[in-house]
Amino acid sequence: MPEINSEKIQKCRDIYEKNGLNKSAIKLFQDIIYEYYDTYKINFPWRQTEDPYHILVSEIMLQQTQVNRVIKKFQEFIGKFPSFHTLADSSLEEVLKAWQGLGYNRRAIYLKKCAEIVVDKYEGKLPKDRKSLKDLPGIGDATSASIMAFAYNKPVNLIETNIRTLYIYFFLYNDENISDSDIIEFVEKTLDRNNPRKWYNALMDYGRMIKKNFGNLSRKSKKYTKQKPFKGSDRQIRGIILSFLLKNGETNQKTLLTTLKIDNKRLFRILNDLKNDGFITAEANVYKIL
Repeated sequence: MPEINSEKIQKCRDIYEKNGLNKSAIKLFQDIIYEYYDTYKINFPWRQTEDPYHILVSEIMLQQTQVNRVIKKFQEFIGKFPSFHTLADSSLEEVLKAWQGLGYNRRAIYLKKCAEIVVDKYEGKLPKDRKSLKDLPGIGDATSASIMAFAYNKPVNLIETNIRTLYIYFFLYNDENISDSDIIEFVEKTLDRNNPRKWYNALMDYGRMIKKNFGNLSRKSKKYTKQKPFKGSDRQIRGIILSFLLKNGETNQKTLLTTLKIDNKRLFRILNDLKNDGFITAEANVYKIL
Protein backbone atom coordinates (compact mmCIF):
# COMPACT_ATOMS: atom_id res chain seq x y z
CA MET A 1 0.00 0.00 0.00
CA PRO A 2 1.37 3.46 -0.89
CA GLU A 3 2.32 5.54 2.13
CA ILE A 4 -0.27 8.16 3.08
CA ASN A 5 0.10 10.86 5.70
CA SER A 6 -2.68 9.93 8.14
CA GLU A 7 -1.70 12.71 10.52
CA LYS A 8 -2.12 15.39 7.86
CA ILE A 9 -5.39 13.87 6.69
CA GLN A 10 -6.82 13.97 10.20
CA LYS A 11 -5.59 17.54 10.67
CA CYS A 12 -7.32 18.55 7.43
CA ARG A 13 -10.55 16.93 8.63
CA ASP A 14 -10.27 18.60 12.03
CA ILE A 15 -9.82 22.05 10.48
CA TYR A 16 -12.81 21.47 8.22
CA GLU A 17 -15.04 20.23 11.06
CA LYS A 18 -14.12 23.21 13.23
CA ASN A 19 -13.89 26.04 10.70
CA GLY A 20 -15.38 24.75 7.45
CA LEU A 21 -13.53 24.69 4.16
CA ASN A 22 -11.33 27.71 4.88
CA LYS A 23 -7.98 28.63 3.32
CA SER A 24 -6.02 26.51 5.80
CA ALA A 25 -8.11 23.40 5.09
CA ILE A 26 -7.87 23.94 1.32
CA LYS A 27 -4.09 24.51 1.40
CA LEU A 28 -3.50 21.42 3.51
CA PHE A 29 -5.80 19.33 1.33
CA GLN A 30 -3.99 20.41 -1.85
CA ASP A 31 -0.61 19.70 -0.23
CA ILE A 32 -1.71 16.17 0.72
CA ILE A 33 -2.96 15.43 -2.80
CA TYR A 34 0.10 16.82 -4.57
CA GLU A 35 2.57 15.15 -2.18
CA TYR A 36 1.01 11.80 -3.01
CA TYR A 37 0.87 12.54 -6.75
CA ASP A 38 4.50 13.64 -6.93
CA THR A 39 5.52 10.25 -5.51
CA TYR A 40 2.96 7.85 -6.95
CA LYS A 41 1.57 9.45 -10.11
CA ILE A 42 0.61 7.03 -12.88
CA ASN A 43 1.88 7.76 -16.38
CA PHE A 44 -1.06 6.56 -18.44
CA PRO A 45 -0.45 7.00 -22.20
CA TRP A 46 -3.22 9.61 -22.54
CA ARG A 47 -1.41 11.70 -19.93
CA GLN A 48 1.59 11.97 -22.24
CA THR A 49 -0.35 14.11 -24.71
CA GLU A 50 -2.50 17.21 -24.87
CA ASP A 51 -3.91 16.31 -28.29
CA PRO A 52 -7.69 16.86 -28.03
CA TYR A 53 -8.39 13.88 -30.31
CA HIS A 54 -6.34 11.54 -28.12
CA ILE A 55 -8.03 12.89 -24.99
CA LEU A 56 -11.49 12.38 -26.53
CA VAL A 57 -10.69 8.78 -27.47
CA SER A 58 -9.37 8.01 -23.98
CA GLU A 59 -12.35 9.61 -22.25
CA ILE A 60 -14.91 7.73 -24.35
CA MET A 61 -13.05 4.47 -23.68
CA LEU A 62 -12.82 5.16 -19.95
CA GLN A 63 -16.54 5.88 -19.57
CA GLN A 64 -17.49 2.29 -18.79
CA THR A 65 -14.29 0.24 -18.99
CA GLN A 66 -11.59 -0.42 -16.40
CA VAL A 67 -8.42 1.55 -16.95
CA ASN A 68 -6.14 -1.50 -17.28
CA ARG A 69 -8.19 -2.76 -20.23
CA VAL A 70 -8.16 0.66 -21.87
CA ILE A 71 -4.37 1.17 -21.89
CA LYS A 72 -3.54 -1.33 -24.65
CA LYS A 73 -6.70 -0.65 -26.65
CA PHE A 74 -6.11 3.11 -26.56
CA GLN A 75 -2.64 2.73 -28.04
CA GLU A 76 -3.85 0.28 -30.70
CA PHE A 77 -6.81 2.50 -31.61
CA ILE A 78 -4.69 5.66 -31.93
CA GLY A 79 -2.19 3.69 -34.01
CA LYS A 80 -4.93 2.61 -36.43
CA PHE A 81 -6.92 5.87 -36.40
CA PRO A 82 -4.38 8.63 -35.62
CA SER A 83 -6.67 11.59 -36.32
CA PHE A 84 -10.26 12.74 -36.62
CA HIS A 85 -9.94 12.51 -40.40
CA THR A 86 -8.74 8.90 -40.47
CA LEU A 87 -11.47 7.84 -38.04
CA ALA A 88 -14.17 9.70 -39.96
CA ASP A 89 -13.06 8.12 -43.25
CA SER A 90 -12.96 4.57 -41.85
CA SER A 91 -15.84 2.11 -42.12
CA LEU A 92 -17.93 1.24 -39.08
CA GLU A 93 -16.75 -2.35 -39.47
CA GLU A 94 -13.11 -1.27 -39.13
CA VAL A 95 -13.91 0.81 -36.04
CA LEU A 96 -15.90 -1.97 -34.37
CA LYS A 97 -13.11 -4.48 -35.03
CA ALA A 98 -10.64 -2.14 -33.33
CA TRP A 99 -13.08 -1.65 -30.45
CA GLN A 100 -13.52 -5.37 -29.70
CA GLY A 101 -12.68 -6.19 -26.08
CA LEU A 102 -13.82 -2.87 -24.60
CA GLY A 103 -17.54 -3.63 -24.43
CA TYR A 104 -20.40 -1.14 -24.69
CA ASN A 105 -19.92 -1.05 -28.47
CA ARG A 106 -22.31 1.86 -28.89
CA ARG A 107 -19.39 4.07 -27.81
CA ALA A 108 -17.54 3.10 -31.00
CA ILE A 109 -20.43 4.44 -33.06
CA TYR A 110 -20.49 7.62 -30.98
CA LEU A 111 -16.76 8.11 -31.46
CA LYS A 112 -16.96 7.66 -35.22
CA LYS A 113 -19.92 10.06 -35.43
CA CYS A 114 -17.99 12.57 -33.31
CA ALA A 115 -15.11 12.38 -35.77
CA GLU A 116 -17.44 12.90 -38.73
CA ILE A 117 -19.04 15.96 -37.11
CA VAL A 118 -15.69 17.44 -36.07
CA VAL A 119 -14.36 17.06 -39.61
CA ASP A 120 -17.50 18.35 -41.34
CA LYS A 121 -18.47 21.13 -38.94
CA TYR A 122 -15.27 22.14 -37.13
CA GLU A 123 -12.58 21.62 -39.79
CA GLY A 124 -11.08 18.69 -37.89
CA LYS A 125 -10.63 20.56 -34.61
CA LEU A 126 -12.45 19.55 -31.43
CA PRO A 127 -14.52 22.44 -29.98
CA LYS A 128 -13.15 24.25 -26.93
CA ASP A 129 -16.46 25.03 -25.21
CA ARG A 130 -18.58 22.63 -23.16
CA LYS A 131 -21.85 23.38 -24.92
CA SER A 132 -20.46 22.37 -28.30
CA LEU A 133 -18.77 19.33 -26.79
CA LYS A 134 -22.00 18.18 -25.15
CA ASP A 135 -23.78 18.45 -28.51
CA LEU A 136 -21.50 15.68 -29.82
CA PRO A 137 -22.72 12.05 -29.58
CA GLY A 138 -21.85 10.22 -26.37
CA ILE A 139 -20.51 13.27 -24.53
CA GLY A 140 -22.23 14.38 -21.34
CA ASP A 141 -21.31 16.51 -18.34
CA ALA A 142 -18.44 14.41 -17.00
CA THR A 143 -16.82 13.68 -20.37
CA SER A 144 -17.06 17.29 -21.55
CA ALA A 145 -15.53 18.49 -18.26
CA SER A 146 -12.72 15.94 -18.59
CA ILE A 147 -11.94 17.13 -22.11
CA MET A 148 -11.91 20.76 -20.99
CA ALA A 149 -9.52 19.94 -18.14
CA PHE A 150 -7.18 17.47 -19.82
CA ALA A 151 -7.11 18.76 -23.41
CA TYR A 152 -7.39 22.49 -22.73
CA ASN A 153 -6.32 22.85 -19.06
CA LYS A 154 -9.50 24.79 -18.24
CA PRO A 155 -10.64 25.18 -14.59
CA VAL A 156 -13.99 23.38 -14.83
CA ASN A 157 -15.78 21.43 -12.10
CA LEU A 158 -15.27 17.73 -12.73
CA ILE A 159 -16.81 14.83 -10.82
CA GLU A 160 -16.29 11.15 -11.64
CA THR A 161 -16.11 8.00 -9.54
CA ASN A 162 -12.55 8.39 -8.20
CA ILE A 163 -13.02 12.07 -7.43
CA ARG A 164 -16.35 11.29 -5.76
CA THR A 165 -14.62 8.65 -3.61
CA LEU A 166 -11.84 11.04 -2.62
CA TYR A 167 -14.05 13.86 -1.37
CA ILE A 168 -16.29 11.44 0.51
CA TYR A 169 -13.18 9.98 2.18
CA PHE A 170 -11.86 13.37 3.27
CA PHE A 171 -14.98 15.37 4.11
CA LEU A 172 -18.19 13.30 3.95
CA TYR A 173 -17.12 9.95 5.38
CA ASN A 174 -19.95 9.70 7.91
CA ASP A 175 -22.69 10.73 5.47
CA GLU A 176 -24.97 8.55 3.34
CA ASN A 177 -27.01 9.10 0.18
CA ILE A 178 -24.62 11.86 -0.91
CA SER A 179 -25.56 13.86 -4.02
CA ASP A 180 -23.11 15.41 -6.46
CA SER A 181 -24.46 18.80 -5.42
CA ASP A 182 -23.03 18.03 -1.96
CA ILE A 183 -19.64 17.25 -3.49
CA ILE A 184 -19.44 20.03 -6.09
CA GLU A 185 -18.81 22.71 -3.45
CA PHE A 186 -15.66 20.88 -2.36
CA VAL A 187 -14.55 20.37 -5.96
CA GLU A 188 -15.00 24.04 -6.82
CA LYS A 189 -13.38 25.46 -3.69
CA THR A 190 -10.34 23.17 -3.69
CA LEU A 191 -9.64 23.34 -7.45
CA ASP A 192 -6.12 24.39 -8.41
CA ARG A 193 -7.13 26.91 -11.05
CA ASN A 194 -3.55 27.43 -12.18
CA ASN A 195 -3.18 23.83 -13.32
CA PRO A 196 -6.48 21.93 -13.46
CA ARG A 197 -4.97 19.26 -15.72
CA LYS A 198 -2.40 18.22 -13.11
CA TRP A 199 -4.88 18.70 -10.26
CA TYR A 200 -7.54 16.39 -11.65
CA ASN A 201 -4.96 13.75 -12.55
CA ALA A 202 -3.74 13.95 -8.96
CA LEU A 203 -7.27 13.69 -7.55
CA MET A 204 -8.04 10.66 -9.69
CA ASP A 205 -4.85 8.86 -8.67
CA TYR A 206 -5.52 9.51 -4.99
CA GLY A 207 -9.15 8.45 -5.34
CA ARG A 208 -8.09 5.28 -7.15
CA MET A 209 -5.77 4.47 -4.24
CA ILE A 210 -8.57 5.10 -1.72
CA LYS A 211 -10.87 2.70 -3.57
CA LYS A 212 -8.19 0.02 -3.71
CA ASN A 213 -7.27 0.22 -0.03
CA PHE A 214 -10.40 1.45 1.75
CA GLY A 215 -13.23 0.24 -0.47
CA ASN A 216 -15.50 2.00 -2.92
CA LEU A 217 -16.85 4.89 -0.86
CA SER A 218 -18.80 6.11 -3.87
CA ARG A 219 -21.38 3.52 -2.75
CA LYS A 220 -22.46 6.27 -0.35
CA SER A 221 -23.33 8.42 -3.36
CA LYS A 222 -26.78 8.74 -4.90
CA LYS A 223 -25.05 8.21 -8.24
CA TYR A 224 -23.97 4.71 -7.31
CA THR A 225 -25.82 1.90 -9.05
CA LYS A 226 -25.03 -1.79 -8.74
CA GLN A 227 -24.10 -3.20 -12.12
CA LYS A 228 -26.41 -5.89 -13.44
CA PRO A 229 -24.92 -9.35 -14.13
CA PHE A 230 -23.26 -9.51 -17.55
CA LYS A 231 -23.48 -13.26 -18.17
CA GLY A 232 -26.60 -14.11 -20.13
CA SER A 233 -27.62 -10.46 -20.48
CA ASP A 234 -28.82 -8.80 -23.69
CA ARG A 235 -25.58 -6.81 -23.62
CA GLN A 236 -23.54 -10.01 -23.73
CA ILE A 237 -25.66 -11.41 -26.58
CA ARG A 238 -25.28 -8.15 -28.53
CA GLY A 239 -21.51 -8.38 -28.16
CA ILE A 240 -21.44 -12.00 -29.30
CA ILE A 241 -23.55 -11.19 -32.37
CA LEU A 242 -21.33 -8.27 -33.36
CA SER A 243 -18.16 -10.35 -32.89
CA PHE A 244 -19.66 -13.15 -34.99
CA LEU A 245 -20.64 -10.79 -37.82
CA LEU A 246 -17.25 -9.06 -37.75
CA LYS A 247 -15.51 -12.42 -38.04
CA ASN A 248 -17.82 -14.21 -40.47
CA GLY A 249 -19.46 -11.48 -42.51
CA GLU A 250 -23.14 -11.48 -43.42
CA THR A 251 -25.09 -14.23 -41.67
CA ASN A 252 -28.68 -15.39 -41.68
CA GLN A 253 -30.89 -15.52 -38.62
CA LYS A 254 -30.99 -19.33 -38.56
CA THR A 255 -27.20 -19.54 -38.25
CA LEU A 256 -27.22 -17.02 -35.40
CA LEU A 257 -29.99 -18.94 -33.68
CA THR A 258 -28.00 -22.17 -33.89
CA THR A 259 -24.83 -20.45 -32.67
CA LEU A 260 -26.37 -18.58 -29.74
CA LYS A 261 -28.92 -21.19 -28.66
CA ILE A 262 -31.42 -18.62 -27.38
CA ASP A 263 -35.13 -18.08 -27.86
CA ASN A 264 -36.00 -16.96 -31.40
CA LYS A 265 -38.15 -14.05 -30.19
CA ARG A 266 -35.33 -12.78 -27.99
CA LEU A 267 -32.83 -13.05 -30.84
CA PHE A 268 -35.14 -11.17 -33.21
CA ARG A 269 -35.64 -8.41 -30.62
CA ILE A 270 -31.90 -8.02 -30.03
CA LEU A 271 -31.16 -8.02 -33.77
CA ASN A 272 -33.82 -5.37 -34.26
CA ASP A 273 -32.26 -3.28 -31.48
CA LEU A 274 -28.84 -3.56 -33.13
CA LYS A 275 -30.38 -2.47 -36.41
CA ASN A 276 -32.12 0.53 -34.81
CA ASP A 277 -28.90 1.49 -33.01
CA GLY A 278 -27.04 1.69 -36.32
CA PHE A 279 -24.82 -1.38 -35.96
CA ILE A 280 -26.25 -3.71 -38.61
CA THR A 281 -28.46 -3.91 -41.66
CA ALA A 282 -31.03 -6.62 -42.36
CA GLU A 283 -32.45 -7.89 -45.62
CA ALA A 284 -34.49 -11.10 -45.95
CA ASN A 285 -33.29 -12.27 -42.53
CA VAL A 286 -29.64 -11.80 -43.53
CA TYR A 287 -27.61 -9.52 -41.25
CA LYS A 288 -24.31 -7.71 -41.69
CA ILE A 289 -22.38 -4.83 -40.13
CA LEU A 290 -23.60 -1.50 -41.47
